Amino acid sequence: MPKSPEQWLEEALPKNKGGVFKLFLGYAPGVGKTYNMLSEALRRHSRGEDVVIGVVETHGRKAIEELASKLETLPRKKIDYKGAMFEEMDVDAILARKPHVVLVDELAHTNVDGSKHRKRYEDVLEVLDASIDVLSTMNIQHLESATPLVQSVTGIQVRETVPDWVLQRVNEVVMADLTPEALQNRMRRGDIYPQERVDRALDNFGTNRSLHQLQPRGSVSNRTRGAHGPGD
Repeated sequence: MPKSPEQWLEEALPKNKGGVFKLFLGYAPGVGKTYNMLSEALRRHSRGEDVVIGVVETHGRKAIEELASKLETLPRKKIDYKGAMFEEMDVDAILARKPHVVLVDELAHTNVDGSKHRKRYEDVLEVLDASIDVLSTMNIQHLESATPLVQSVTGIQVRETVPDWVLQRVNEVVMADLTPEALQNRMRRGDIYPQERVDRALDNFGTNRSLHQLQPRGSVSNRTRGAHGPGD
């Protein structure tokens, strides 16, 4: 039987045990979450910490690929689903390797059927439970309570979400601090999406009105501000 949210939270709360969970949060794709996460990972690696990549999605962005190439990346697990091969983060490989810090991109991701857990945040909670620190990323529109606002602003239904209770396990939130205007410039240059996808992106999350409405203005618990690199 799958664990309930209360069971996950009780087992994973920082006051009980486990690793440190740092979340790089953004209000839209391309604000610099993954770049900031990798930059911190490299700083910690340079200080002698054992840092590995569990999963980083580069989306073909050269700056992200260059940073990721400087760290050890654990092989992903191959899963056969309906005759097609998929790759997911290998939770058991992380637990066996037992690094000090692991990078886990795109916290809201839904794993393919046949994976150890249905959701990537459940993978992360298991890793934290093994006293491994986690650096992860997420866009604010994937927070369950934010989806009604996102749909009203953009007209887009967000299908992959993270329950609000998961954020109670986060020790520190780093906001990728980039103005909507700067983000639009990145989109137009092709720094975030291939040129053939730029117009569609600007029409969806990339309109000036949408970005300003999605940009967080209030406080977030344990929040710090992050630098912004070229793309996520």
